[in-house]
Amino acid sequence: MDTAKPKVLIVEDETSIRKFISINLKRDHFDVLEAGDGESALEVLQQYFPQVVVLDVMLPKMDGFEVCYKIREIMPECIIIMLTAKAEDMDKIMGLELGADDYMVKPFNPLELVARIRANLRKVSNARQKKRKILFFQDLKLDIEEQRFYKHNVEIELTPTEFFIMKILLESPGKVFKREEILKIIWGENYYGDMKTVDVHIRRIREKLEENPSIPQWIETVWGVGYRLKGDKTNE
Repeated sequence: MDTAKPKVLIVEDETSIRKFISINLKRDHFDVLEAGDGESALEVLQQYFPQVVVLDVMLPKMDGFEVCYKIREIMPECIIIMLTAKAEDMDKIMGLELGADDYMVKPFNPLELVARIRANLRKVSNARQKKRKILFFQDLKLDIEEQRFYKHNVEIELTPTEFFIMKILLESPGKVFKREEILKIIWGENYYGDMKTVDVHIRRIREKLEENPSIPQWIETVWGVGYRLKGDKTNE
């Protein structure tokens, strides 16, 4: 395999769909891995360590939701884009709740999938290329270069998308960010995803950060607008 190319693992049990996605990704210069079920996917994951996993929800033996959860345990930094044949909100929300960074509903345009993968890779790459910078806010610390987040000096594991949402909030404590603004900062100007995506990621961050997620002390909801980190920045 060419290590210079980003590695993408496609987890899809329908061979025709998997091959169709694979052909399009290879055409766009990705190094493609394939798996037809969840168990095989986890084996490939631990052998080749792909940067991105394109994960179908409906899989034999182990469904995509369970695979997503296990990927997050094995490789917290891996980007996960879930595929679902259903347009129901609960399928999208379930995937995001379990740690997916993004989702697409079948049938989809392969060019859009490529664009989503590149957008997610770009946000990770841009942060890593910046000079070392650590953001502090009260008892919170975010190390941009090492992609680590701490509360009271105890590390809290965040997915790539959760990490970048915290970076946005920590860079401007007290500022209210609209949902649309967060979507565009993270995924780009041409991203037209569901606003609920932001809400689900915020909920997941609160579950990890807050003592009582239902009464958040750090991330405040500004009803009808968006979210902000409470208080003023203490140092940097």
